[in-house]
Amino acid sequence: MAIGLIVAYLVFYLLVSWLISSMFSGEIDTDNVAGSAPSILFGIALPIAVGAIALLIVTVRLGMLGKIFGPQPIRGRGWMWIGPALVLAAIIAHATGTDWSSWTGGQIAAMFVMGACVGLTEELATRGLVVQILRDARHSEKYVAVASSLMFALMHTVNLISGMKLTTVAATVVYTFGFGMCMYLTMRVTGTIWAAVVLHALTDPTTFLSSGGLDTAVGTSSSGGAIAALVTIALIMFGVVAAFFARGQVRATQPLPAV
Repeated sequence: MAIGLIVAYLVFYLLVSWLISSMFSGEIDTDNVAGSAPSILFGIALPIAVGAIALLIVTVRLGMLGKIFGPQPIRGRGWMWIGPALVLAAIIAHATGTDWSSWTGGQIAAMFVMGACVGLTEELATRGLVVQILRDARHSEKYVAVASSLMFALMHTVNLISGMKLTTVAATVVYTFGFGMCMYLTMRVTGTIWAAVVLHALTDPTTFLSSGGLDTAVGTSSSGGAIAALVTIALIMFGVVAAFFARGQVRATQPLPAV
């Protein structure tokens, strides 16, 4: 069911993206979708926002709204704070390593609108619906953590359809698995999916603004860029290692204590 939901969402998202790009072709720069504020909003943010609405409707229909956006039924140990700490460190490093003068105010604002759409949509899909479906199936939290992070990572292979380079997509899949684990741990240790939504919403725009676009690697010419690259490597490594240490299981009768 979890796999089917993600596949259905991706098909829906691609269809919506095609329709919006057809309707607003004059606003979208196909050569550089981040080249202007309207291009960012219509080319990236709007299709994702429509996807968020669809996922919220599915969430309500499945009766999972309270479970997903309410308090987490199982909390984590102190070491799990490393996950959100690394993500926050990467956000700060990207922000300090960004050449802000190379972007207009409209582009920057549009990037953060896009980030808010991505944060809500992708967290709702993976740390929300997928995690809840797997928990309802009584899987262990290790399985929940790894499976939801893997689905989150594989979601990004659709970037191949938009013309993103294969090497960039491959690197993105590796990164997003580690990032997904950190988002799962963020949800566990804070007790709410909203913490993961906020961190995710800040990660994408600061990363893109720092790199100079959507299909480019973050440069290391500045101290902030170099630190961001190191933190990103640490984030990936920690996410992979954390996959072996996630513990716990949500019971049908009552939530487990902290593990």
